[in-house]
Amino acid sequence: MEKDYIRFEHVRKKFPGVVALSDISFSIRKGEVHAILGENGAGKSTLLNILHGVYQATSGSVYVDGKESRFHSTYDAIMQGVIKVHQEVQVVENLTVGQNIALGFEMSKYGFLDYKDVYEKCDRILEELGCSIRSKDSDVGLGVGDLQMMAIAKSLYFNANIISFDEPTSALSVPEIEKLYEIIRGLKEKGITIIFISHKLDELFEICDRVTILRDGCCIDTKEIEEITKEDLIHLMVGRDVSSYAQRLNPLCADKSQVVFEAKNLTGLTFRDISFQVHKGEIVGFAGLVGARRTEVMRAIFGVDPLYSGELYLDGQKIEIHSTEDAMRHGIGLISEDRKREGFIPSMSNNRNVNIPSMGKFGRKPLGLLDEKAMKENFDAYAESVKLNIRNPEHRTLDLSGGNQQKVIIAKWLATNARLLIFDEPTKGVDVGAKAEIYKLMEEFVAQGKGIIMVSSELPEVIGMSDQIIVMREGRMSATLTKRSEFSEVGILSHAMEEKR
Repeated sequence: MEKDYIRFEHVRKKFPGVVALSDISFSIRKGEVHAILGENGAGKSTLLNILHGVYQATSGSVYVDGKESRFHSTYDAIMQGVIKVHQEVQVVENLTVGQNIALGFEMSKYGFLDYKDVYEKCDRILEELGCSIRSKDSDVGLGVGDLQMMAIAKSLYFNANIISFDEPTSALSVPEIEKLYEIIRGLKEKGITIIFISHKLDELFEICDRVTILRDGCCIDTKEIEEITKEDLIHLMVGRDVSSYAQRLNPLCADKSQVVFEAKNLTGLTFRDISFQVHKGEIVGFAGLVGARRTEVMRAIFGVDPLYSGELYLDGQKIEIHSTEDAMRHGIGLISEDRKREGFIPSMSNNRNVNIPSMGKFGRKPLGLLDEKAMKENFDAYAESVKLNIRNPEHRTLDLSGGNQQKVIIAKWLATNARLLIFDEPTKGVDVGAKAEIYKLMEEFVAQGKGIIMVSSELPEVIGMSDQIIVMREGRMSATLTKRSEFSEVGILSHAMEEKR
């Protein structure tokens, strides 16, 4: 447990115009669970990509088990037992579980693929992991938890010595997270070295032995997890006090006498009888467990999915929403939880992504050409308002860190002068420092007399940011909490797990 198994020595990585890693030096012991922590853009992913052969270091060295390792591809890394379990597990559809696990490394006999041996080996691993799925099962319809287990099984199929986990619990339910913890502890007992990246600080104290903190491409420190507090970690990450984490900085400014938005008896495919109000200057939080159907309600309000019945009101006027265009015309914006697929267009620049919903304002008559100067000025103004780290309007949004991608999406909706913004998991996969900045933007928005609906699976976030909390369970409202004295994790969870009587 005391032997250094992975060692980074003066690792530097430079991309055109950007130094992603300045001078990284630290070590990871064999058979430990080692967390790498830092804000978005701190260099965590770049460092892992160097370890896994995706990138080559500009300078410096990586040693594994005492030998310098320069993997030229992920294949090279896998063949040496260095494997990554990604945050979003990708599968080849319509293959079996076993075929996905062994893909590219199938056994052969007499020149033919030997699926009998593949399935037997995969089933042994799946059984050892305590999985309910088996190698001959189809991958169609598998839940996020099963896909995560399949990815871990894949790493064991390749006889991994080192497994890195990148935000492994971001889409898992509480029982699935507990199961993952159990499996990681079992891997550790076998002497497998685990690298663990998560923005959920509680997870680090639950599962990790040590933590290395990165900031702005530099290694700040490595600490034994039992010798450091959550507050110390946050301070090392951001270099400043973030005691306001998930707390309102300004006094609550909700005006209960004025209703910005009202939903009456909404019913859709997976939810029914949803009624609530958003008052002027108010943040309404939606809480619930996986399967509560909160996102489905928001998609229906925004016109993505159909509403079967119910009524919507904005500023006291009844409105009809049958499409996203209807919602935007009425001044409603949706910041989706799946920002990479639904929040922005990956091939487009920051400028274009921020200006897309407002494009109608920039047409020049009579030819209909876009006023590029006005678009640039609009981008600059809103990039400044959200404190976007890379202000280059031509920089691709896809190449930004998660926190900055979220800021681009927020800027996009702020530029539309929306009356109501729906934030679905506003800080998912976002570091602590960026979270505080997003919370500040939310407060500034409602301070203008507008309203926010916030869906979040992080109870501290719901409790700290909401003026009222709607708790949902299996497509129904389980409770409406309007007094801050009622806001507690135990209370919210009890409503989320019990039938409404």
